[in-house]
Amino acid sequence: MGFATSIPTPSSPAGLLLTLLCAGSFIQVVHVQYTPDWKSLDSRPLPGWYDQGKIGIFIHLGVFSVPSFGNEWFVQFWKVNKIPSYVEFMKKNYPPDFNYGDFAADLKMEFFDPYSWAKIFNASGAKYIVFVSKHAEGYTNWPSKTSFNWNSMDVGAKRDIVGELEEAVRSTTSLKFGMYHCLYEWINPLYLQDKANNFTTQEFPKTKTLPALYEMVKRYRPDIVWSDGDWEAPDDYWMSKEFLAWLYNESPVKDHVLTNDRWGKGVKCTHGGFWDCGDRFNPGYLIPHKWEQCMTLDKTSWGFRRNAPLADYLSIEELLLVLARTISCGGNLLVNVGPTKYGQIDPLMEERLRQMGQWLHVNGEAIYGSKVWTFQNDTLNPDVWYTSKSASNGINTTVYAIFLSWPRSSVLSLGGPRPSSQTKVTLVGYQGAAAFTFKNRSQGGIDVTLPNIPVSLMPGKWAWVLRLEGLANQKPVLPSKKELMKKMDKLR
Repeated sequence: MGFATSIPTPSSPAGLLLTLLCAGSFIQVVHVQYTPDWKSLDSRPLPGWYDQGKIGIFIHLGVFSVPSFGNEWFVQFWKVNKIPSYVEFMKKNYPPDFNYGDFAADLKMEFFDPYSWAKIFNASGAKYIVFVSKHAEGYTNWPSKTSFNWNSMDVGAKRDIVGELEEAVRSTTSLKFGMYHCLYEWINPLYLQDKANNFTTQEFPKTKTLPALYEMVKRYRPDIVWSDGDWEAPDDYWMSKEFLAWLYNESPVKDHVLTNDRWGKGVKCTHGGFWDCGDRFNPGYLIPHKWEQCMTLDKTSWGFRRNAPLADYLSIEELLLVLARTISCGGNLLVNVGPTKYGQIDPLMEERLRQMGQWLHVNGEAIYGSKVWTFQNDTLNPDVWYTSKSASNGINTTVYAIFLSWPRSSVLSLGGPRPSSQTKVTLVGYQGAAAFTFKNRSQGGIDVTLPNIPVSLMPGKWAWVLRLEGLANQKPVLPSKKELMKKMDKLR
C-alpha cells in the first residue's frame, strides 16, 4: 500500500477509502475490494464523467459489413433461421459453396482513416465512443489470441482496427474510449456444445470469452466495457461476477472503468453498471438507476446496409427528439453508426452526427451535466422536454425547456413551470436584444411570447431551448425510490 501526495477531489476515481493517519500528514489510500457477488459489485459508484457527458457514439463493424444486407445478424438469419430473404439474397449473388467466412477477406477497410473517424465523432458533440471489438459472429477487430485466423489482422484489413482507432481517439480528442464485446457466438461449436449441455459445462467461456475479455482490457485499457450476447445463459455460466471483480479490483482500468448490465440471463435491468435494459430502451419517465439508450440512425440495422432507403434513416429532427426525451428522463444516449466494408462512415450518417454536434454546440448547456427536473415531458405541450441545473449555491435551479417545434402563434404555452416575480426567460444561444415576455396561465403554467428573430440571429435550427430562471417551482420534486421501483418492476 502506498501514500497519496495530494488529496483526491470528489471527482477522483470511485472506490477509494481515505484514512487520515494520526501520526503524520500523509493520507493512506485503500482500494475497496469488491467481491464476486451482485450486492458488492452493484455498490460500486459510476464514474462521474459518464453522467456529465450524456452522449456517446456506438460503432458496429464486422464481417456482416461485407454483405451489408438485412442487418448485423446476417449469418444467424441466413444459416440458422434460414429466413427466405437472406437465403434468396445469397442464391442470387453468390456461388452455392460460398460460406460466411468467405466474406471476411473482403473486409479490406482500404479507406479506413482512424483520425478522420475521430474528427467526425468529436464533431458530433459526443463525449465517449463504444466500438464493437467482437460481435456474435466471433470475428475480432483486433489481433486476438483467442480468434486465430478470424480477426482483422489475419484476414481482411490486415490491420489492428481497434488499436488504430484507440490511438487516434486518445491522441487527438478528449473522448472516452469504450469497447463492445459479445459474450456468445452463434456458430461457435464450443458454445453450441455448452448450450446442448444446458450450460452445465463451461468450455466456451473458459477458452474463448474470458481470455478475450482479459486480453482486451489489458491491451487497450477501455474506459467502458460494454457487454452483450447475455440472454441465453446465466451469469454463473459466463463467470461474469468473477470477471467484474477482477475488473474493479485488479485491472489496469480499475479506478475509472464503466460497465453496463448485460452479463447473463436475468441480470439486465437489475445488476451491473449503468442499465440499458434492451436495444432502444427509453421508458419515457424516471427509473431508479442510471440508464442508457443505445439506438441506431438506421431504424432497422446496427450495421451498414447497402439497400437502406432514405426513409429508414432518422432525420435530425427525429434524432433530437430521441436525445431530448432520453436526457430529460435521466438517461445517456448512445447513437449508433455502421461503417462500410471499405472503412468509411456513410456520408448520411456523418451528416447526422455533425448536425447533432452543431445543435449541441449551441444548446449543450441544457444537456451536459444536466439533471432531471420535476417534469420530464411538459404537461400541456408534448413537444417540450425539461432538464435542469443547480447553481453552485445549491439554492437556485435553472430549468431548460427543450422545444421541438416553433409555435406558429409565437406563443409557447407550458404547463409545468410556475413563474414568480423573479422569473427570467431567455433563449439559449440568442445574442440579440429582443425580450422574451411571459404571463401566467389562468389554469397554471406560463405563456412565453417568442419575439420575431431574424434568421441571421436565430441560434441554430431543428429544436430550441428556453432558459427559465427564478421559477416558483424551480427546485426539482422527484418521486421516491419506492415509487420509481414500482415503475421499474413493470418494465422487467
